[in-house]
Amino acid sequence: QVQLVESGGGLVQPGGSLRVSCAASGTIFSIYTMNWYRQAPGNQRELVATITPGGIRNYADSVKGRFTISRDNAKRTVYLQMNSLKPEDTAVYYCNLNRGDGAYWGQGTQVTVSS
Repeated sequence: QVQLVESGGGLVQPGGSLRVSCAASGTIFSIYTMNWYRQAPGNQRELVATITPGGIRNYADSVKGRFTISRDNAKRTVYLQMNSLKPEDTAVYYCNLNRGDGAYWGQGTQVTVSS
């Protein structure tokens, strides 16, 4: 049974930094692309960042230059380092893994950027 568990969200002031993590279990981790999505109230869930098994990264235009996705295959964990945070980054952040048998999601972690 695949489980994804996010952690590390919280309240941060504009301009601040935060790192969220997602620990995977119940699946081989290293062979899958890992994704971070976010969803703000009233908005659709949007793709924020992607990292392939080989370490190729892609980012939404809105976070390029501010966010960094990384992975530690030994720990089965994917990270999202978020710098220069803006109020519009406020959302629930979800990690995602897609396998042949379906899409798997964590429960999400709330990130709130506010003074």
